[in-house]
Formats: sequence, structure tokens, C-alpha cells
Amino acid sequence: MIVMNSYKITTLNDFITLRQKDFPYAKGELSSLLSHIGTAAKIVNKKINKAGLVDIIGKAGMVNIQGENQQKLDVFADKVFTDALRSSGECCGIATEENQNEIVFSDKLAKKGKYIVSMDPLDGSSNIDYNVSVGSIFSIYRRITPRGKSVKNEDFLQPGSQQVAAVYVIYGSSTMLVYTTGNGVNGFTLDPSIGEFCLSHPSIKTPEEGKIYSINEGNYIYFPAGIKKYIKYCQEKDDNSARPYTSRYIGSLVSDFHRNLLMGGVFLYPSNDKMPQGKLRLVYECNPIAFIAEQAGGAASDGMSRILDISPGSLHQRSPFYAGSKNMVHRIEEFLR
Repeated sequence: MIVMNSYKITTLNDFITLRQKDFPYAKGELSSLLSHIGTAAKIVNKKINKAGLVDIIGKAGMVNIQGENQQKLDVFADKVFTDALRSSGECCGIATEENQNEIVFSDKLAKKGKYIVSMDPLDGSSNIDYNVSVGSIFSIYRRITPRGKSVKNEDFLQPGSQQVAAVYVIYGSSTMLVYTTGNGVNGFTLDPSIGEFCLSHPSIKTPEEGKIYSINEGNYIYFPAGIKKYIKYCQEKDDNSARPYTSRYIGSLVSDFHRNLLMGGVFLYPSNDKMPQGKLRLVYECNPIAFIAEQAGGAASDGMSRILDISPGSLHQRSPFYAGSKNMVHRIEEFLR
């Protein structure tokens, strides 16, 4: 606990330590893992803040497993978070957007770790060249394979309902870390004067009904009929003046979801004619965001089923994704059915 000008400031590490009792199966290991993610996020944040001043923007000249051009900051963030998770001693392996297969940590300490982490180290990284907010996303599970053994693919293909924690970091006008361990959602803002994430948004609750819908309407002609009808519904005026809704789309999952989480709204990335399975990855994008949405009182769906109930078939499996205010997500499901 830090005291500044008679105000008590709760740092991320203080808060994690205070909430350790929420994990009867852990003895500080999960707390340590979350702290390492927070520390690595500060390093990534500092590099993002220097984008344009150092040789860190633009393409890295490589293509990742998704067939997407890697940005230089993608490569940097992936290494920073991988190194932090490896050095924590609590993580025995990771899955990341930038690698085709899971990365197994082989040293003796890591093999005894209880957790695996799936991550998108820098969501929306192409936006950095234009000074648009980006983020990092993490999904944490307890391992299935016995401790002391090397983790396997099956450890990373657990349904989202088995997550023990989910985290996202948004790098914007201020940098925020938002996480849940299944006991509500809390947000921490980075105070650059002391170099600490400080509790700024305790017990986040998203409104059950919102007035914002976030979707790339430039792809309208490719959307399923149900989504086209929902968009028209959002644009229509009703007798109670609840509609028309406001359209807001940044093009970064973390940024769009974060705004809607606080204000009330829904994020949509449907399947379409060009991407029949959708674009977002279930394991390290949809699942962690869905866990946070539900813990804040919202919902997340693929249009037919609860995201957290889906058993992944592969690390990079894609899924349609609708997340945000509960009533809005359920209404989308009605339109799609």
C-alpha cells in the first residue's frame, strides 16, 4: 500500500496479495504469475510510448502462423512476455498467436509450474503506426499433465470455462491492466510517476443494456442475414428512444471491448463470406475476453453457444465472437436463430 498526499493507493501487487485467499488450491504461484505479466506489460508499454522515436514501428519482414505480416512490436512483445512467463517459474508452457505450436519450457523449475498461458502479445499491432490504442490478452489455466512432465497440446485445448484467470492490457491515453480470477473484474491504471499499476476501477460491472455496437460495417455485404438485420435494428428509432444505437469501431479488440465494458455496448465479429469461421482466435482472444465479460455481468457467444463452453480443436481455431452487455448479446443470438 502506497500513501501519497493522504490518499491510499493500492498497487496491483498489493491487490493480488490481498486476494490470494481466493485461490485455496494455490500457494502464491498464481499471484506471482500475474505479477510477472504486470511487470512485462510495463516494459512493452514503455516501448510503445517510444514508437516513432526508435526503430520499432512498421513490419518486421516476417509472416506469422495466421499468414499475417508481423509488426516489429509484435515480435518485441512476444519475446518480452515469453521471457517473463518463463522466468516466473510458475508457467510450464505457452501458446501464442505468433507461433504455430505451443512453446514448452523444459527447465526443471518450469516443468514443476502449475499453469499454462495462452496469449495474444499485441492485439491490433498494425494500428501502432497510426497512434491508435492496442492491447495484450492472456488466458491462464491449470495444467492437465502431471507436474514435472513436459506439457502437451491437450493442456492448451481446455474449454474457456476452465480458466483460472484472464487478463488484458490496453495501451492508450493511459495504460490499464484489467483482470479476473473468477471473483469479479478489477482494473488498474499505470501511474508513470511511480511506475506502478494502481487500482482505479474496482469491481467493474458492465450495464446489462448498452447503446453502442462495434462492428466493421465495411464488411456489411459479407455478413450473415441475421447480423444485417441486427444492424438495421440498431439503427432504427424506437418508441422508448433507446435506439438508434451509436456505432463505434476502433479495429482493436481490446480497445473496442474495453470501452463497451465500461459504458455498455456489444462487440461483434461475425463469420462472413470471406471468413466462414470468423477471424478471432478462440483460445487466446475470445476465451479470455469472454471470461472477463461474464465476470463483469456481461455475456459472450459465437452466435449460437456460450463461448466458454466450446472445446477447442486446435490452438489457432477461429470463432465468430459477440461480447458485451448481456441483453445485447442475447438479442444478437435471437437474430441469428
